[in-house]
Amino acid sequence: IDHETVIAFDTGPANGPVDDWIESRTGQSCDRGGMIAANGKVNEERVREALSHPYFSAAPPKSLDRNDFSTAMAQGLSLEDGAATLTAFSAICIAQACQHFPAEPVSWIVCGGGRNNATLIRMISAAVPAIVYTAEDMGWRGDHLEAEAFAFLAVRSVKGLPLSLPTTTGVPEPMPGGVLYKAEA
Repeated sequence: IDHETVIAFDTGPANGPVDDWIESRTGQSCDRGGMIAANGKVNEERVREALSHPYFSAAPPKSLDRNDFSTAMAQGLSLEDGAATLTAFSAICIAQACQHFPAEPVSWIVCGGGRNNATLIRMISAAVPAIVYTAEDMGWRGDHLEAEAFAFLAVRSVKGLPLSLPTTTGVPEPMPGGVLYKAEA
């Protein structure tokens, strides 16, 4: 892969498993600020075992389903240790994505719910040899990025431009997509 090629792939499960872990044990939707994980101890052996999943050594393009990873690696641990272990797994997955990049990034930008988890940000920062920013640090609206991305794709669709590339989804050639439906007057 050269420096001009657009690539995209899921780095790992992100916050899904830790959110599930927290919700199943506390009823809260997530580990707000990473406070629960901050009070736990990472089970390094379980993280290493989870990282042996074949997904991580597969070359992009590749993607994960929301249910490809679960809370299983945290079972039997305390609330805090489970949260710390699942958070560390997400951080290390992100760092290991570098093996698929054409060059080492000079910075990382975290968006999505994880950007609000100080423990996850700290763990990513410890795992990557570059500066880690949040979307807001860059002047972006972190809670709106996904909607903005879909708006961008909609405009590309209207213009007949590709939405999917061989290096992002594995399609055989750049592909347009979508159909514009106008509301009846």
